[in-house]
Order: sequence, then structure tokens, then C-alpha cells
Amino acid sequence: MAEFSYQAKTREGYIVEGIIDSPNQNSAIDILHGKGYVILALEPLRANLFDYDINNLLARPNTKDLTVFTRQLSTLIDADMPLSEGLRTLAKQVEKPAFKRIISEIAEAVEGGSLLSASIAQYPKLFSPFYVKLVQSGEISGKLHDSLLYLADYVERSQSINSKIRGALTYPAFIVFSLVGVGLLMVIYVLPQLLAIFEEVGNVDLPITTRILIWVTDFVNGNLILLGLTLFALTFLTVYFLKTEEGHVAVDNLKLKIPGLGDIIRNLYLARIAESLSTLMKAGIPIIDSLRITADLVGNSVYRDIVLDAEESVKSGGNISSTLIRYKEIPPLFSSMINIGERTGKMDFILEHISRFYKNESENSIQNISQIVEPFLILVLGVAVAGLISSILLPIYNIVGGG
Repeated sequence: MAEFSYQAKTREGYIVEGIIDSPNQNSAIDILHGKGYVILALEPLRANLFDYDINNLLARPNTKDLTVFTRQLSTLIDADMPLSEGLRTLAKQVEKPAFKRIISEIAEAVEGGSLLSASIAQYPKLFSPFYVKLVQSGEISGKLHDSLLYLADYVERSQSINSKIRGALTYPAFIVFSLVGVGLLMVIYVLPQLLAIFEEVGNVDLPITTRILIWVTDFVNGNLILLGLTLFALTFLTVYFLKTEEGHVAVDNLKLKIPGLGDIIRNLYLARIAESLSTLMKAGIPIIDSLRITADLVGNSVYRDIVLDAEESVKSGGNISSTLIRYKEIPPLFSSMINIGERTGKMDFILEHISRFYKNESENSIQNISQIVEPFLILVLGVAVAGLISSILLPIYNIVGGG
């Protein structure tokens, strides 16, 4: 969000001045026009580092906030409450300042005559193109309540799957991080004092594991600053690379090739493609627009390119299945089911079943991985601890026994 200072004339002819938050200048103009203002001046404000509201930075709206907002708005609309009044009501009960401001600005835009879909489209970081298109479809069909209710369920399901993935990976990540952290502390602070015993004793026939441990300890402590600078440089370059387009593509490709996790991630993307297409088609969105929105929504550049290629095929008179079958990232079952949907004219029905199948596959795989990874990590941790202890204690026993 950016801030713009404005000077405008109201419908009554009064001159007003103020500051408005908006994603960009065009959005700010639309919001002011929605209030019936004639803009006299509009300038972006240059904010310095100390001007940001810490509460806004730490309390940005998340997926849970969006789900609750969508479900509650659907309920208020179903109760025949005017849309602008419903938005104002929700803004009053929201605790996060940033989200409260966004809802209030959406309410202002709606009161000024803008459609809800056009108003939420000004906040693309919170409301995806998929969300906006479904709201727009609900407005056109007169079923905004149903569209919002579906969106709430959709966002909730997506959040549930993401939570399961994070839950499955949190424990292994914690174990690995702890193992590396404890290992560094041992090498820097503990091992130099313990291994000094062997240097004082002199010529002792040390096991190979102990000699490796001594070498690693001496190397790390002798090059601590150099290693720290190297680690910092590698971290900086990695973060910089990941922010580039090439970095995004590399990460998206890597996700699909991770042993074990790659198949789960692939199934999640396939389920997302199928569910998004099915929902958009049921809502009456043209197939070309549905494919374009799905491409932006899928969240992976590999599958985004595949869906966009399918869009080009449809534009030129082809079909979706003939495009999908050329890609190894698309399983034969997926493309075959799409082909059946195209031939029978029941594409949305088939896509719904495809989505359910791949979603179930991914959830079962997530559960299996968490059950396998935890014992494996405990075994690795046990072996590492046993190796460290034996590398120190066995030579000490030999020295004592030899003495």
C-alpha cells in the first residue's frame, strides 16, 4: 500500500484535502471518483523508515482473517443487509488496523457506486483474481451470497492443506536446525577443550572418527571469520537469486523433483488447477478467462506455463487435453479425464472429481510422510550423538587403560 495526498472538490463545491492509502495512483483516483470528488491534485507521499505503523506491519490480514470476513459477509447478505452497511459492520469488529482500513475503504468505494468486485480488485495481495472473478460472477447472477460462501470454504480448504504440509515439515526442520546448531556450539566451545586432552598426551593411536573430529574442529575455529563471511555471502546471493524470475522458476522446478515431497506437491497443484477450472466454469466464466485466471492462481511457474499453453490451444480452436498430454508433469490419468470431459460436455463435473481425487492422494501422502520422517530423523539424531560420544570417550578409555 502507498499513501497519496490529494486536493479535491466535492459535489457541493467544497475544497477538501487529505491522505488516501491505495495500491497505486490509478486505484487512488478510482476511490476518489467513487466518492464523487473532482480531483484537483494528487501526489504520492515519500515515506521514510520511521513513518510506518508497526501495528500494521505486525498485524497484516492473513488467510484466516479473509475466510472469516468472507463467511460473515455472506451471512449478512443472506440476511438482506445492504452491502455497504454489512461492510461497515464488519469493519467495526475487525481488530487488525490494516484489515479494518481495507474493509472501510472497500465500503467507501461501494457507497460511491463501485461494484464489490471492482472495489476488492484494488487489493490484489489480499483478494486473488480467482476471488474477484467469483465475486463478479455472483454479482452478475444475483447469487453473491452463494459465491461468497463457496469462497470461504475454498480459502478454508486451501489453508487446511497448507497447515498440514507445514505441520509435516515443521518437526523435521526443527530437528535438523537443532542438530546443526548444537553441532556448531560443540565444535566452537566444547570440543576444543575436550580434544586438547589428546594433544597433551601426545602420540596416541586415535580412531579415524576422532581424527576427523579434530580436523573439523581445528578448521572451523581457525577460519571462523572466513566461514561466517562466506555463509553470509551465500545467504545474500541465494535470497537475491530467489527474488529473480530465474530463481522462481528454479525453485518451482525443484519443488517437483524433491524425493517424496515432489509427488505430493504435484498432486496439490493438479487439484488446485482442477478445482479452480471447475468452479470458474460453473460460475459461467468463459473457458479462456477461466484458464488465464487458473494459470495465475496455481502458484507454480511450471504449471502456469502449461495452463497458458492450453489457453493458446483453445484460442486457436484446439482442446485442453491435447496440450496437457504433451507434458510429463501432467499424469496420463489427468489428461485422459479432461479428454472425457471435453467429449461428453461434462467438463466441470469431471474436473470436480479430478480435484477430489488428487486432493485425497496428497492428504494421504502427507500423513504417510510425517509417519516415516519422524522415526528416520530420530535414528539419524541417535547415530550422530553415538558417533560424537564414541569419538571422544573411546580414545579417553584407551588412554586411561594404557596408563
